Amino acid sequence: MKFTKRDFLSPSSTLRPVNDFMSWNVDDVDLSDLDFWRRPWAEREAAFAALRAERPIAFYEEPLLKGSAIELPRGAGYHALTRYRDVATASRHPDVFLSGPGAVSQFDLTPELVEYFSGMISTDSPKHARLRRIVSNAFNPRNVRAVEDSIERVASEVIERAMSSGTGDFVVDIAAPLPLEIICAMMGVPRSEHATVLRCSNVILSMDDTEFVPEGTDPILAVLEAGSTLTSIMEEIGRYRLDNPIDDITSALVNAEIESERLTHQELASFFVLLVTAGNETTRTAIAHGLLALSQHPDQKARLLADYEPLAKTATDEIVRWASPVIWMRRTLSVDYTLSGQDLKAGDKVLLFYSSANRDEEVFENPFLFDVGRSPNEHYGFGAPGPHFCLGAHLARREITVMFREILQRTPRMEVTGEPSRLASSFVNGIKHLPYSF
Repeated sequence: MKFTKRDFLSPSSTLRPVNDFMSWNVDDVDLSDLDFWRRPWAEREAAFAALRAERPIAFYEEPLLKGSAIELPRGAGYHALTRYRDVATASRHPDVFLSGPGAVSQFDLTPELVEYFSGMISTDSPKHARLRRIVSNAFNPRNVRAVEDSIERVASEVIERAMSSGTGDFVVDIAAPLPLEIICAMMGVPRSEHATVLRCSNVILSMDDTEFVPEGTDPILAVLEAGSTLTSIMEEIGRYRLDNPIDDITSALVNAEIESERLTHQELASFFVLLVTAGNETTRTAIAHGLLALSQHPDQKARLLADYEPLAKTATDEIVRWASPVIWMRRTLSVDYTLSGQDLKAGDKVLLFYSSANRDEEVFENPFLFDVGRSPNEHYGFGAPGPHFCLGAHLARREITVMFREILQRTPRMEVTGEPSRLASSFVNGIKHLPYSF
């Protein structure tokens, strides 16, 4: 099947088709080539549409890791799962599709690195079930309600600061500060450390983007140093909260004991690294894509301006589907398994492409249409159903909903004024900078 420019509308334009749109031959698609991820968004989406139609479980060699003194063995490659139903199957069978071996990166991390970043995202049961049980207990209704009650206040303060002394960069002024301040407040991180937390989370998720890891810098060492910095912050806060607990998430985590189980210092630190990277980056990305989409689709913005509350829930989920902040997540097979007629072997890696699943024509009607009233909308923007579904999905939805209520009510003429600067990454669909005006 061939796709032409008539089949797609550019995510960078409201009405016009992509100029000089290419028809993809699936043999020319290389998901391991970073240059592919530097292509215009519409071209990448067209490539995934071709894969879903012709080669939904495609095999790729692993990318080469360059510029590091730490050698990671190049693995045997991975299978890209691009259809919604295959991503769902893998997610619902965690006993077959494991998260632990080699972590969830494309590369197999060394045992030392796996232990260092051994948060819930890179573990399997019974350890995963134990960690999730302890952490979920800390996110009890009282603690979550206290966090949610602060979102409207923080969102209002963020808008006020942007209006009075903004930089003209929506990510810097609005999209990044809201989740950052919420996450830091949850964990008791002092404001003096906010900039450090943001910088470290950017480095950890940067991949090959030279804005965050400059050329000549060892990428693995940069990630390790960023992780070490975040760990040190959390260990200091955790030690203090053991003896001086208050009603915050950190106090609940360090003092939680369920059936004689407690988090170790390393587990607490790993959870904090996961929380500030995933909880910060994904919500920031969704909010940035949300403003971009509303600027490019003024008819949808008009719908929200006319009657926000009835559309708030569906609009938030459509923003998350549209953005698909986390593009993929890796799993490793524990046994031989046949998926949609394709034989996979024990030890094989698969990448679950959530972004592609969220455009699957078999599931979503007009998937390339941004529709704030879309229903149903069972997207995988927070991962697919299963034990690793995002623990913070409810909080992220709340932050997005509140922020766009603030924007549309207080600054309804806010719009994007230039092209976004996108993160050079296959993992996070990030927007680094987004010019805007009120």
